Amino acid sequence: MDRVDLLSLYRDMLLIRRFEEKSAEMYALAKIAGFLHLYIGEEAIAVGAIAALRPDDYVISGYRDHGHCLARGSDPGQVMAELFGKATGLCKGKGGSMHLVDVSRRFMGGYAIVGGHIPLGVGLAFATKYQKLDLVTVCFFGEGAVPSGQAHEALNLAALWKLPVIFICENNRYGMGTPAERAIALYTDVAGMARSHGIAAERVDGMDVLAVRSLMRKVVDQVRAGQGPFFLEAMTYRFMGHSMADPAHGHYRTKEEVEEHRKHDPLLSLKQTILRHNLGTEADFKQLERDISGVVMAAVKFAEESPFPAPSDLHNDVVVKE
Repeated sequence: MDRVDLLSLYRDMLLIRRFEEKSAEMYALAKIAGFLHLYIGEEAIAVGAIAALRPDDYVISGYRDHGHCLARGSDPGQVMAELFGKATGLCKGKGGSMHLVDVSRRFMGGYAIVGGHIPLGVGLAFATKYQKLDLVTVCFFGEGAVPSGQAHEALNLAALWKLPVIFICENNRYGMGTPAERAIALYTDVAGMARSHGIAAERVDGMDVLAVRSLMRKVVDQVRAGQGPFFLEAMTYRFMGHSMADPAHGHYRTKEEVEEHRKHDPLLSLKQTILRHNLGTEADFKQLERDISGVVMAAVKFAEESPFPAPSDLHNDVVVKE
């Protein structure tokens, strides 16, 4: 274990946590409009998985995309500005919370249709294989995307063509739009479903950033070497509701259940590991809090002071370049 490495992982997760908390605050103040789906509690998956990638690999996500975008290294100010609908946002204020894209960092979105981006991830992987590039594509989605037809079609094609794609299911075990008791039964073995399509699959503790990164390093090497797609089922627990429409715990779980899972907070777990191995001190964590607080406040200031898109930009395309 390396002190700098572990503190860096903690910092990345802390940035996502504090950014999301501030986003919720800004939403309550009507600074952010539309939909807002927070990633609080799931930070270890984005940070651990993306830490195993190269800068030229591709990443694609669903609508709960802030965490993935920040973990990929996007500027927090531009991300917040996009949430505010400002012209300085990643997509010039035209994408909003669910449609973040940062092509310069190979982060290809940000899609609102549940499971609709999974075939796009397969398409990215097909393109890189067709061009004989040694790149991998990582596709993040929630367990609620698993029953969709396009997800299964995409898995079939990925297996048939041995594409360099890693599917990461962030399994919160509450597929939205499904009765809770049925959802729990449906999503108990998503990895097994992937194997039925002929795709190698493993389950990992999605609340443990070190476990996620360790497995991802192995998987990335396999996929990059041409061994075909891989499906990673990351068992996690989102502390917030599905969206700001049910910001607490919603109608499908109790406050007591959420508090029990908070005992396994990925930030708390990594902090305890660092302290236990004498690789950091409480002073280190206080300094990280101050640093991240400054980054997030600067992001909000940048977003608030940025202009809205001009009416004349309504019909202009958003031009993105690598």
